[in-house]
Amino acid sequence: MSDITISRRAALLGAGTIAAWAASPARALLRTVDTAAVPASVDALIAKMTLEEKAGQLTLNASAWGGGVATTLNPAGNGPNFDAQLADAVAGKLTGVFNGNGAVMAQRMQTAVMKGSRLKIPLIFAADVIHGHRTIFPVPVGEAASFEPELARRTARVAAFEAAGSGIDWTFFPMVDIARDQRWGRTMEGAGEDVRVGELFAAARVKGFQGDDLTANDAMMACVKHFAAYGAAEAGLDYNTVDVSERTLREVYLPPYKAGFDAGALSAMASFNEISGVPSHGNPWLMKTLLRDEWGFKGFVVGDYTGDEEMIAHGFAKDGRDAARIAFMAGVDMAMQSNLYFLHLPGLVRDGQVPVATLDESVRRVLAVKHTLGLFDDPFRRIDLKREKARSRTKSSIALSREAGRKSIVMLKNNGDLLPLPKSGKKIALIGPFATGQRDLNGPWVVYGDNAQAIDLATGIGAVLRDKSAMTVTAGSGVEEPLAGGIEAAVAAANAADIVLLAIGESEGMSGEAQSRTEITVPAPQQALAEAIAATGKPVVVILKNGRGMALAGAVRNAPAILVTWFLGSESGNATADILFGAHGPEARLPVSFPYESGQEPYHYDHKATGRPAPNIKEPYKAKYRTALNEALFPFGHGLTYGKIGYSALNVAPQMAWNGTIEVSATVTNSGTRAAIEVAQLYIHDRVGSVTRPVRELKAFKKVSLAPGASETVRFTLRRTDLEFIGLELKPTVEPGAFDVWIAPSAQAEGAKGTFELVA
Repeated sequence: MSDITISRRAALLGAGTIAAWAASPARALLRTVDTAAVPASVDALIAKMTLEEKAGQLTLNASAWGGGVATTLNPAGNGPNFDAQLADAVAGKLTGVFNGNGAVMAQRMQTAVMKGSRLKIPLIFAADVIHGHRTIFPVPVGEAASFEPELARRTARVAAFEAAGSGIDWTFFPMVDIARDQRWGRTMEGAGEDVRVGELFAAARVKGFQGDDLTANDAMMACVKHFAAYGAAEAGLDYNTVDVSERTLREVYLPPYKAGFDAGALSAMASFNEISGVPSHGNPWLMKTLLRDEWGFKGFVVGDYTGDEEMIAHGFAKDGRDAARIAFMAGVDMAMQSNLYFLHLPGLVRDGQVPVATLDESVRRVLAVKHTLGLFDDPFRRIDLKREKARSRTKSSIALSREAGRKSIVMLKNNGDLLPLPKSGKKIALIGPFATGQRDLNGPWVVYGDNAQAIDLATGIGAVLRDKSAMTVTAGSGVEEPLAGGIEAAVAAANAADIVLLAIGESEGMSGEAQSRTEITVPAPQQALAEAIAATGKPVVVILKNGRGMALAGAVRNAPAILVTWFLGSESGNATADILFGAHGPEARLPVSFPYESGQEPYHYDHKATGRPAPNIKEPYKAKYRTALNEALFPFGHGLTYGKIGYSALNVAPQMAWNGTIEVSATVTNSGTRAAIEVAQLYIHDRVGSVTRPVRELKAFKKVSLAPGASETVRFTLRRTDLEFIGLELKPTVEPGAFDVWIAPSAQAEGAKGTFELVA
């Protein structure tokens, strides 16, 4: 990647990540990026445009020339053939296309427009580059398990390097929706359930894609989505209604969007859902009052795929013309795929229902962004066939995929120190539907990557074993259906082995958009397989593939060792083998809670105590279920290492001055025989407030490298602003009083605890 420019600041971030990330979290990346003034040439161009040409600049459609997975995502039957789309582009009916077929397609389209169109306005090329382009990284929620935002910046940087090399100017990422109901399939696309983690990863991903200079040929514009509160869909049902208070909206769901915009994102995508009865595509409070007036956002808002048109089905618009008017006047600058803006905006202006000045302002925003991306100076700056090939799947990119993969694997259990495994001397039975095969490796939402190029689990393990014949591979079950004779064959393999590696979980098709689940359990045929294997009495390591938090039961829950491996991308098998055999120790933590049962959803660690908190399962008339407390089986922040980690000696001053700071420290010790990287987490609880507060809130975290027998004092600094909440007036506030504070290994662990008082 010789043509990537790395700033001194980026290099310092990379070198100091483990020490610095989140010790003062909101101050590391969440800073406003100034937007350059709109050049006079933009207004001069607008003055020459017809109403139809203006509407064309606000119209984005799927490419008629897709490739690979892109063809599946955007079926050819949904739109014109490529020649017709090319003619539309030349006629000024399109601002650009998305999910197209690389540099060849982009070059052909841009050349036609720059030679044949009246005004020579360059096209913008967009794509869903979610967790990699050709080199695929872990799904975003898995990468968030690393608790290392700098890793997310680095993987986004490589994704931009590859994708921009193929002519793509703009990615529809990051998705920053807080996900507190694991039934929701798009949990895999974000950073989990926590606000602070969500803020940090939103900012890191924006900075990674955009780099230090948006005109660079390895930079892409980021798009913060889905604005807003898409992850709060009722019952975890995708596209469903959202009905939350403004306090919850501001305190939980909005901060990651704000973090992404403060990090410099110049585009936002409206969400499919409604909020309190108003679809986001038609919500002027959301798109204008909040986003532009309160937050000062200077970029443009794009609708999601036919999201404006879907207001008809919502019962919010009577027809396409009405939907176009409502969406546009609400503040959605650009329509995606519906074509409603091109069809109706000119007529709406002529009829006086849309002011021409409002139309011009949206066009100005779009053209200003194209200028910021350097497209007016050089429409072909990211279109280069040689560069596209040279940047694809380089050795350093593949190495980063492997690093990201192993840093994303969470070890939930390791009873009896079953892991790491020896490289020789043991017979291994690798069993399960994900044991081998070029599928379900990259994960959902991959447009350009190829599972055929990814490393499966059997290959990764086989590369480590000194004697390849020591491993047998048996499917045992399909993903959602049994295999004839599968369990019998798997039991025979287990009986002949010393250790069983059980590769089970979700397929790619079970997570992602439109993949809500009523039960977040291991599918029944795989559960039956697990029960049969457990009955052999052989030690079992569960290798879980998943895109969400899951409710584990029976033999899966009771297995002595469990690894959460998500969908890890190109180096899936190698990264998993790195952890299994101890080349690297596990260091990741859960960014989502794993409940005891599916019926606990929506569940999040920072819930309220209620007036009747339950001290135990037997206490009657308390806030609990008949079969479970209001807590998680494996809580947010949980994850084990190959060390033996303990927390002690919390130190905090008794009082914090109103305009001062307070240091919180604790000793973290590795009493084990293996080195470990521990994620120390700082939580607080405001004991009494004018608005009730959660039982815990994460405020910071820090990765600590500990040699065997070593101890380290971990220090955090809190400011008054870290104690703020959204008060009765719906503004950030803080009140004097007592606070509990923990430095702990998870949201439910006691760790080291203390108290302090904020004094006015």
